[in-house]
Amino acid sequence: MKPNEKLDIRNILKDLESYRPRRRGWIWREKQEMDIHPFHYVQASPSLKNYIALPSARHLNHIDPQPDATITTEIASGRFEDDIRRMRMAAWHGADHIMVIRTAGQSHMDGLLEGTPQGVGGVPITRKQVRAQRKALDFIEDEVGRPINYHSYVSGVAGPEIAVMFTEEGVNGAHQDPQYNVLYRNINMVRSFVDAAESKKIMAYGGLAQIDGAHNANATARDAWKVMPELLVQHAINSRMSEKIGIKPDLICLSTVPPAAPPSPDLKLNLPYALALREFFDKYKMRAQMNTKYMDSSTREATVTHVLNLLISRLTSADIQSTITPDEGRNVPWHVYNIEALDTAKQAMMGMDDLLGMLDYRKDGYLMKTKREIQERAVLMMEEMIQMGGYFKAVEEGMFVDSGLYPERQGDGIVRKIDGGIGNNTIIKRHPKYMAPVTAHYGFNNMEQYGKQYASDPSSLIHGSTFENPELIQYIDELDEEDNVNNRLDDNEKYRLTHLLKPEVQWLGDGIITVDLFFPTDELTAEAAAIEAGKKLNLSNIEVIHKEVLHPAEGTRIQFKGTVNFDIDTTKLILPKKEELLPEDEILAYVKKHGIKVVAGTGGSDEHSVGMREILDIKHGGVEKYGINYTYLGTSVPIEKFVDAAIETNSSVIMISLIISHDDIHYKNMQKLNDYAIEKGVRDKLILIAGGTQVTPEIALAHGMDQGFSRGTKGKDVASFIVKKHRKIYEN
Repeated sequence: MKPNEKLDIRNILKDLESYRPRRRGWIWREKQEMDIHPFHYVQASPSLKNYIALPSARHLNHIDPQPDATITTEIASGRFEDDIRRMRMAAWHGADHIMVIRTAGQSHMDGLLEGTPQGVGGVPITRKQVRAQRKALDFIEDEVGRPINYHSYVSGVAGPEIAVMFTEEGVNGAHQDPQYNVLYRNINMVRSFVDAAESKKIMAYGGLAQIDGAHNANATARDAWKVMPELLVQHAINSRMSEKIGIKPDLICLSTVPPAAPPSPDLKLNLPYALALREFFDKYKMRAQMNTKYMDSSTREATVTHVLNLLISRLTSADIQSTITPDEGRNVPWHVYNIEALDTAKQAMMGMDDLLGMLDYRKDGYLMKTKREIQERAVLMMEEMIQMGGYFKAVEEGMFVDSGLYPERQGDGIVRKIDGGIGNNTIIKRHPKYMAPVTAHYGFNNMEQYGKQYASDPSSLIHGSTFENPELIQYIDELDEEDNVNNRLDDNEKYRLTHLLKPEVQWLGDGIITVDLFFPTDELTAEAAAIEAGKKLNLSNIEVIHKEVLHPAEGTRIQFKGTVNFDIDTTKLILPKKEELLPEDEILAYVKKHGIKVVAGTGGSDEHSVGMREILDIKHGGVEKYGINYTYLGTSVPIEKFVDAAIETNSSVIMISLIISHDDIHYKNMQKLNDYAIEKGVRDKLILIAGGTQVTPEIALAHGMDQGFSRGTKGKDVASFIVKKHRKIYEN
């Protein structure tokens, strides 16, 4: 797969029935100290083969250091063929844990669909879709040069069947926590824990990393910062159960979510809890995630909370670092926010590299006292549960997600009955002669009666189960021929590998754009005005996705999305030629050797100097940064003076800024500068450069300039051109 070529979705779907995952199990990053010129990193992992560096890396030779923690992105557009494309983008920005999530998936189902549902964006997803995404990730792994872990959910009453399918299809990690089913999906307690025992046994065999669901308590609780003791208890129950069943400790991951967010005193509430958790459960892995309870539609707010959570990760530890986007508040899974969240995590974590190596915690005072208090409350809660008769009794008494800070109780906890909920009375006691000749089955299954060798290898009695013999897997190509991937691919085929483009947010060719505007009025009026603006822009399906009152009387910011009804033909676009820039070291060395001088100013009657100064001054990364000496002539400089000054100062470059364009005066002044240099007999020794908002390379060249620069130009662009042109003039 070539970096400059799009993923071929049809090729991925081809011969999918014959695809077999090339590995089972989870792979952690290789954590190591390393040097990436010119810096030394302590909490790092090997760099990628192909990547998109952070924007700020343009000043650092485009290095892309990777943090030591596995980095997560959550994808949920509901169309797996579009999710595959987003997976590729995410991997280039550092994701190696791809979670395909859902808003209403298998945890809501009372039965099975093909025996293999996975929830994505409210859509019951089939084996075909899981297999296609795992196959695509194989290609993406090779492209970025790093293993990528594929993840979903083993929950609901279909949990064991899902665990089987995930193991068969090379899924690498999954959420699995029976308490999630009991508390938040009202699945019968006994059924949930029996299913969990079987599911965990299968996950242990498949080497899947397990993430628990305790974080849902602080997303559900009225006062989330009060459930910290309960969170420790929930983590303990699930982790110990998982380990007893056979999941290795280094594959048991606690979903640690800071219960609070600003404007609460974030670190004072969350850091003691994070320390308490890691001290109690130091043998397991930590998966750090932001609390979506506080999620709104503001990207700025989500990013600030995300960064504070990343600070806690660096002040403690994180083996898996989740990334958070404001998709939930906006109800659209945007491509760009997955990428922004990944870059936020990478930028923050590498910026805080070895933070704990430079700091130490005070052993006295608030932090350690609060940490111990949380732990003591958790121990007391566990002891009371045991006295009550165990977990089931505690749930029946509403002990969980109570809004009191334990041992205080408000009486508003979630109550479930042992003989109630979905799946009640569906557990049947095994017959004494029950026999199950399958791999990774939980409990005694009477295989020894057929020979001792079958006790440890029961499926050999039937010549292997699907785990050993994938040919036994029943693969169904499509469940619904009227709504399948081929139909969707046909519908937007004209945007796939052709010359037609359409803007996109979540699906190829969806035509969605976002508009950000401000109205000097109140919130309700601004919202109505935004919708009207969308209509006048000929957009359809207009929906306000964010509102932000800047002042109740003076103004409101509105963001809305809408759909365009046109295509863009790329064959009719005029593309500017992209100039290849020289490396900074090469520019610096050449300028130092040749002592290049510049005269610069704004020409004619033009008084606009800001843009010119940014291209010149070292403060803004101007040409001065590269050792180029300049003489600034000021504003409204007569055209002749540029050439005369260049002769007087022995300068080889003239830079003229031309903003004013009425009566085509910018054209005329460029031509006049060229003509006067010829008249003075120095044109062949001068590099003439024009810049301005109305200047393009084509216009500049047509009027005697050597190059023209417009909006977005940086000092490096100009310095690189000067060196290239100087070589041609003086070294040929």
